[in-house]
Amino acid sequence: MKIAIYGYGNLGRGVEYAIKQNDDMELFGVFTRRDPASVKINTSSAKVYRADDILKYKNDIDVLIICGGSATDLPKMTPALAADFNVIDSFDTHADIPTHFANVDKAARENKNIALISAGWDPGMFSLNRLYANAILPDGKDYTFWGKGVSQGHSDAIRRIDGVIDARQYTCPVDTALESVRRGESPELTTRQKHTRLCFVVASDDANKERIENEIKTMPKYFADYDTTVNFITKEELDKNHSGIPHGGFVIRSGKTGENNSNSHIIEYSLKLDSNPEFTASVLICFARAIMKMKSRGDVGCKTVFDVAPADLSRLSHQEIVKTLL
Repeated sequence: MKIAIYGYGNLGRGVEYAIKQNDDMELFGVFTRRDPASVKINTSSAKVYRADDILKYKNDIDVLIICGGSATDLPKMTPALAADFNVIDSFDTHADIPTHFANVDKAARENKNIALISAGWDPGMFSLNRLYANAILPDGKDYTFWGKGVSQGHSDAIRRIDGVIDARQYTCPVDTALESVRRGESPELTTRQKHTRLCFVVASDDANKERIENEIKTMPKYFADYDTTVNFITKEELDKNHSGIPHGGFVIRSGKTGENNSNSHIIEYSLKLDSNPEFTASVLICFARAIMKMKSRGDVGCKTVFDVAPADLSRLSHQEIVKTLL
């Protein structure tokens, strides 16, 4: 499989590393909106190209992995590129996924391409675990807790505010809520009761910090529904204390079975990630493999992680999967 990367930030670099760990794939190249001469990659056999030139290589790429931000990049990029390529992205604005799916599906289906959106760990791996748990325990409640960790999408959304030079946003679970769920108490929790958001922002010298803080705290879909703390710090402090991109979280379902619902059960799936973008990239890579298998069987249009058979994710044959993993 020849994989191309569209966008070379933290996620794009993670995809490049992940390709090296999968011997059925190779990196064709990186497409960037920057000057290609300024972008140094780690794969000697691949080249860096201008994003505007991508259609020249339409017949050389099996899957294009789009590594843009969910706030403004992916809603435009993925439908546009799905018209000419098999694509995959990590779109993570949960409320807008149905609209994004419809736009990508139209472009891919009209041109007989295949696309997969919202692959990563949430949406993605957490989504799958919510579905499995719902199916197994129909009489129950779902809970998802994120963090403590850096959200790439929320950090990117802050950086797009006028006057912001750089930023990191940490999503933090509320410990009392998490422990109540683990005890099987099945609490009714609002968005605000489950998480807080902690922001570290580097602003330009002439920026209005009061305006920036207000724009962050009132930003719909990102911060407006949470208790949010904004800390303004220097670039040196950000680089020293917030250079890593860890994340993780928990998907929990509590449910009842038996006569008179006499028995209680807890299903919990958790992730602890040193690098949010590198783990997300590893998920993207295995789903890229899956959609190529699906395409070879004649499938087209937009897909999600729910539409992929688990065996299609693996490099192993079906016989090897049954023998070693079942």
